[in-house]
Amino acid sequence: MKKMLIAFDGLDGSGKNTQTHLLTDYLEKNGIPYRYVTFPTYDDTYSFFVNKYLSGEFGENPDDVNGYAASAFFAADRYLSFIMDWKKDYDEGKIIIANRYTTANAVHQCSKIPKEKRDEFLKWLFDYEWKKLGLPTPDKVIYLCQPPEVSFSLIQKRCDETGVKKDIHEKDSAHLYKSYEAALYVSEKYGWDRIDVSDGMNLRTREDIHQEVIQKVSDLLNTKE
Repeated sequence: MKKMLIAFDGLDGSGKNTQTHLLTDYLEKNGIPYRYVTFPTYDDTYSFFVNKYLSGEFGENPDDVNGYAASAFFAADRYLSFIMDWKKDYDEGKIIIANRYTTANAVHQCSKIPKEKRDEFLKWLFDYEWKKLGLPTPDKVIYLCQPPEVSFSLIQKRCDETGVKKDIHEKDSAHLYKSYEAALYVSEKYGWDRIDVSDGMNLRTREDIHQEVIQKVSDLLNTKE
């Protein structure tokens, strides 16, 4: 039985939640078994250290926690979630749709690493999560790409409308800029499927982006769109 995991990533406000759910709706409609997972889990048990890190308890600046240590926090959350929650579905052949994955460490934590040492970090990261911890390797990574200026605007709008406080990544404009630049490098190096979700400051429609997502995954799903 073929096991499959499709991971979505992108800066905050890039539409990961929307596009992962549109894809699961598509799978449901076509009778394709799936399981949806999202990271961080924000579960008090699984993501204890992630929550402390993002809330600023280890330092208000993302760089106060080095990329290796922060990556370990997020990796532990994924590992516990996998072992305790969705491993059975993965082993039984359900398609796992992940809203963020190891790829988020490859963007946000890689941004903390000097450029000349990025390849060393990425080699360590993927070996650590996918070999040492035994987490599934994604069959496809879809990176929803948008300029950080758009992310700033959408994050602020969300906070204004919901009252949710920004985490230390969202508050730090320099971090988002560096993460965007790191994402361009990593997505190119590892052949991620990159989808531009905006044209400058103008967002594409969710339906238009969804159709491009379906085109990207149709080879895995044995469907043609």
